[in-house]
Amino acid sequence: MQRTLIAALAVGLTCTTTAYAQDGAYPNRPVMLVVSASAGGTTDLAARLISEPLSKALGQSVVVDNKPGGNGSIAAQAVQRAKPDGYTLMVQYSGFHVITPLLTKMPWDPVKDFAPVANLLSAPQVLVVRPSLPVKSLKELVTYARANPNKLNYASSGNGSLQHVSTELLNQMAGIQITHVPYKGTGPALTDLLGGNVDMTMTTPPPLMGHIVAGKLRPLVVTSKTRLASLKDVPSAPEAGYPDLDVSSWFAMYAPVGTPKPVIDRLTTEIEKIMKSDAFRKKAEELGAEAHYMNPQQLDQYQKAELQRWAKVIKSADIKAE
Repeated sequence: MQRTLIAALAVGLTCTTTAYAQDGAYPNRPVMLVVSASAGGTTDLAARLISEPLSKALGQSVVVDNKPGGNGSIAAQAVQRAKPDGYTLMVQYSGFHVITPLLTKMPWDPVKDFAPVANLLSAPQVLVVRPSLPVKSLKELVTYARANPNKLNYASSGNGSLQHVSTELLNQMAGIQITHVPYKGTGPALTDLLGGNVDMTMTTPPPLMGHIVAGKLRPLVVTSKTRLASLKDVPSAPEAGYPDLDVSSWFAMYAPVGTPKPVIDRLTTEIEKIMKSDAFRKKAEELGAEAHYMNPQQLDQYQKAELQRWAKVIKSADIKAE
């Protein structure tokens, strides 16, 4: 009996030591960074902005794998089902993480199924229209929409996205009806907007900046309390007459629940170092975003607060999934 107990303890100790040894060696092969949106959107840009410096810091390749569709669910399920060893991670968009689950029943839970690693970027939304649309301000857009009910439409990255909810919020505030056209990500939505197939979209600045500078899209308002340094001529929501249209997106990294703490600690420590660098912060600012680091505990608290906040907004604005 005593020999059996000693043998069992020895096996347990060996397993624990092996696990710690594996954690200490992390990573010893490439890391997959699953992105919940297609190429061209801010979620994708956030992943690519962090992947190269993180590869150098970890000494292993960090491979970006875009899995758009299902309002973020295809990527989320892939990571939810992955082995929790730190080799499959997700960069998720806040709209899909804290808004979509409030509108549609998902086969994953944003809090129970994922371990927060770090927040990467935060950014307000910018409402842009095709240049041929005869409006040059938010006031003119509202006037035009009222005079032409159900004539205008807007693109979003999907049902339940922040683009969807924030534009429906504008519909409610202004007493207008602009029709929703959902896409599988910001990239395809922008392609159709640039092609003149839809009238407008409201999304974060990074994928818009080049098109705005080139005159291919016309910005009307920034959904924040102050103007963006990178878009100094575009009025803030309060300046445009809609102070409550204060909407920001965030883009964060998650691991499957159960991922060892030493692995998450390694990842978030390296990410914090990268995000504090002048090069990373400058690049984020050029894209119209903010390098806004949150550690796992801060991100966990923030996502829970965001779930509560958007539940109230969705209820008060009577926003429904389509």
